[in-house]
Amino acid sequence: MNSEEKGGAAYRVPPGQTVTEGFPVLHYGNVPYYNDMGRWNLRIFGLVEEEVTFGYHEFLALPQREFRNDIHCVTTWSKLDNVWEGVPVSALMERVRLKPEAQYVMLHAEEGWTTNLPLEDFARDTSFLALRHNGERLTPEHGYPVRAVVPHLYFWKSAKWLRGIEFMAKDKPGFWEVNGYHMYGNPWLEQRYDFD
Repeated sequence: MNSEEKGGAAYRVPPGQTVTEGFPVLHYGNVPYYNDMGRWNLRIFGLVEEEVTFGYHEFLALPQREFRNDIHCVTTWSKLDNVWEGVPVSALMERVRLKPEAQYVMLHAEEGWTTNLPLEDFARDTSFLALRHNGERLTPEHGYPVRAVVPHLYFWKSAKWLRGIEFMAKDKPGFWEVNGYHMYGNPWLEQRYDFD
């Protein structure tokens, strides 16, 4: 594919990445399947004035909008021109009062999976909590019912099966970061792994 065929795609693909038309499924552990959404919730905690927990229907009642982006996996695939629907992080943050020392975020998912990122990256206008991808509800393999999407970082930072958002004063590694992945994960700088 050349850059004219995908509207300048060559300039949208970070070094070391290959464009895929598919949507590869990569994860560690089991895929959770939800039979009773009354048991799902999203907990907002840590350095907040008051913890907030959203039930599934409360979460669906938050403002939603469409997002378009490219995503880049640390395993070297990129998927361009994604169309998502979800809750902007800004809409979530309107319902949370952070303490002044909050500077980092830990995303908590099913199976004890976690990933870290700076608050300023989580709070970007391009970051959101996805419910649908390319017109379809997320599948369990891709994070149903809710996955974070932080498209300017490698895609492991976009936690599937999101269950908690923790605000922290200091950065600390999540699951993949403890296991050798980079603490930040900028695809344009190829920040894939950090073995120091």
